[in-house]
Amino acid sequence: MSGQQKIRIGLIGAGNIGNIHLQEFGKLTEECEIVAITDTFLPLAKQRAEHYGIPVVSATPEELIGREDIDAVIVAVPNQAHASLTIRALEHGKHVLVEKPMGLDASAAKEIVKAQKRTGKTVMVAHQMRWEPLSLQVKEQIDRGELGKIYTAKTGWYRRKGIPGWGTWFTQHEQSGGGPLIDIGVHMLDLAFFLMGEPKPVSVYGATYAEFGPRKKGIGSWGKPDWNGSYDVEDLATAIIKMEDGTSLTLEVSWAVHMDTDNSPFLHVMGSEGGAVLRGGEGKFLTERFDKTVDIPLIKPEEDEGARIRLSRHFLDCIRTGKAPWTSAETGLRSNLIIDAIYESSRNGGEVKLDWSL
Repeated sequence: MSGQQKIRIGLIGAGNIGNIHLQEFGKLTEECEIVAITDTFLPLAKQRAEHYGIPVVSATPEELIGREDIDAVIVAVPNQAHASLTIRALEHGKHVLVEKPMGLDASAAKEIVKAQKRTGKTVMVAHQMRWEPLSLQVKEQIDRGELGKIYTAKTGWYRRKGIPGWGTWFTQHEQSGGGPLIDIGVHMLDLAFFLMGEPKPVSVYGATYAEFGPRKKGIGSWGKPDWNGSYDVEDLATAIIKMEDGTSLTLEVSWAVHMDTDNSPFLHVMGSEGGAVLRGGEGKFLTERFDKTVDIPLIKPEEDEGARIRLSRHFLDCIRTGKAPWTSAETGLRSNLIIDAIYESSRNGGEVKLDWSL
């Protein structure tokens, strides 16, 4: 694709996440344009189209994907439709930016990877945490060797009272694929692997619990509950992930828990010469000088264009150059393999080996 040609995008899903994509890609008008939009609730799609000046409202995702004037598709719909829409778009010659998790499970994720390899089109998973300025600062120092050998990390996100949309697709395993593990844990997995240097996970031991949701406790403020719906996912998950190179990662996430927490995501990276911590929008390096421990605060930039702008621009750049995205289909599969293994380990009580075969 010509570097001067605008990339034409179609959006599937006009809800909250879809609206964020409209806002961010709308800031890159010299590089792209949103030419079509659709949603299962068409009045919302029409409202977004009018607000953002999008010329076409397609009646269905299939109609949008089939348009010849679209180069790329953003998939911002409930989890169970991620794989089918992504694969359909790839087979119609479109590049795809898909919301997390890439697949409802590892089986769906493998089908996406196979479709991407078949078509040669770009598939990128929308993990914005890699693009936060402090995350990028830590990554730069790790790549320079300042932390030495990274041998383990611990990450998580404890929400004390934050179950979203009780009774809706969010809390139904068949539609969401799981609870906080697949909702917010997938973000932390992606960020941890990014900073650890993308090691290959080989086995998982994990446990999940549902102490709040089934009793309609721990309800958060996000989403509108459907009290006639159901809840069959976890509200807390914990796991240890072992890598092929001997490194390890600990993961802990919750939607609801009786715990002293500030509800912020956290990540601790531990190296032979130093460590780094990210928590709640702050961060610092930890090392030792003259036999004393030393903490070096990370400095936030005074002006920052935003993580999602960097994410959006990276997607467009990958389409133009053909390079693999940072959050490729393979990284999406990795997250789905780990998540599936945590659920399996919780059921059978033992360690689960990851099956990477396609």
